Amino acid sequence: MDEKIYQCYVNILKEELVPALGCTEPIALALGAAAARDAFGGLPEHMDVFCSGNIIKNVKSVTVPNSEGMRGIEAAAVLGAVGGCTEKKLEVLEGITGEHRQMARELLKQNFCTCHLEEGVENLYIRVEMTGGGHLVKVVLSKKHTQIDLVEKDGKVLMAGTAEAVSEKKRDERELLNVRDILAFADEVRMEDIREVIGRQVEMNTAIAEEGLKNPYGAQVGRTLLSVYGGDVRVRARAMAAAGSDARMNGCSLPVIINSGSGNQGITCSLPVIEFAREWKVSGEKMYRALAVSNLVAIHQKKYIGSLSAYCGAVSAACGAGAAITYLYGGDYEAVSRTITNTIANLGGVVCDGAKSSCAAKIASSVDAAIMAFTLENADHCFLPGEGLVREDVEDTIRSMGYVGRVGMKETDVTILNLMLEKEKEMDEAE
Repeated sequence: MDEKIYQCYVNILKEELVPALGCTEPIALALGAAAARDAFGGLPEHMDVFCSGNIIKNVKSVTVPNSEGMRGIEAAAVLGAVGGCTEKKLEVLEGITGEHRQMARELLKQNFCTCHLEEGVENLYIRVEMTGGGHLVKVVLSKKHTQIDLVEKDGKVLMAGTAEAVSEKKRDERELLNVRDILAFADEVRMEDIREVIGRQVEMNTAIAEEGLKNPYGAQVGRTLLSVYGGDVRVRARAMAAAGSDARMNGCSLPVIINSGSGNQGITCSLPVIEFAREWKVSGEKMYRALAVSNLVAIHQKKYIGSLSAYCGAVSAACGAGAAITYLYGGDYEAVSRTITNTIANLGGVVCDGAKSSCAAKIASSVDAAIMAFTLENADHCFLPGEGLVREDVEDTIRSMGYVGRVGMKETDVTILNLMLEKEKEMDEAE
């Protein structure tokens, strides 16, 4: 394949498949708060965080890692301010201690941090403002969970602009993604170019899934699937992915390798493929090539949908896993394309109502749909062009679903957020 495309695909995998501790939205908040504290020179008198609706939606119900059960926006931001390490990026809370947790609890009781909804901004937007002693520090993150666009102290810009150029370069690289070239890349990629990044995904994501199966996290979706439905590979694929999310959404401190900025999507991309590879006893090299397919197909879809939207990312991630399972089975471009089409045609409308325990169930349902898509394709069945969003070409089908997720579901996203915030107000009034 073209060397430029080859190198871009390697770069995309290295940029996207990075470790994160806990749900990435509260971690981004903690990172912003830690960066603001660094610029401020210590803890301020007060901290305000201004967040887009999607950040609020994905933080309010999830357990912050290393917090011993603390949930929500203020908890994530305060922990980041108290003990976060900016150099750790998405593992910013890795070094949180008991002393940090106690200090955070005391600050939360004192209403040290106030959250505000910021409208008319990027779907992924965080602004942290720290005040005290006549000083004001502002830190802005947008578009990506680790993309700090602005650090400002007392009106003086300490950092700005460099992240935008990096973001533009990444967008250009992702424009080169397409299913045919992804499969060519998987066939031709030199193992030394992906061994470390894919190997780390296999190791870390398997570890958190096993933790989720051993211990009672959240609604115990993964454990329940195995206990009720048994050990068939189709059940194990769903259960392992769900168990990883069970643990991750409910405070497990183990890191995961993310995809498209999401740990749940990284889990969904990888664990079903690993289970099928083990069941079919394929070589480690073949499994790594299949995981390259899964990750890149998921990223390809997300470039149209956007990083945060009302479209549940578990669907696009599971679609990548289904494509990879087909590839593992020996499927060619046409077979993989039919599996992608079958998945999108079936489960293309699952909504995201924030990060929480039920994400594990949505992951299990999405993986089930991807396995069914593969099964249908293997029986020479595929949904036809003109049926709903299905188009003649798989790229057009992916593009159409992406447009629905990015544009068509904007109002859905607003409605979900309004309902979630109204529920929060009702609970506050009841107290």
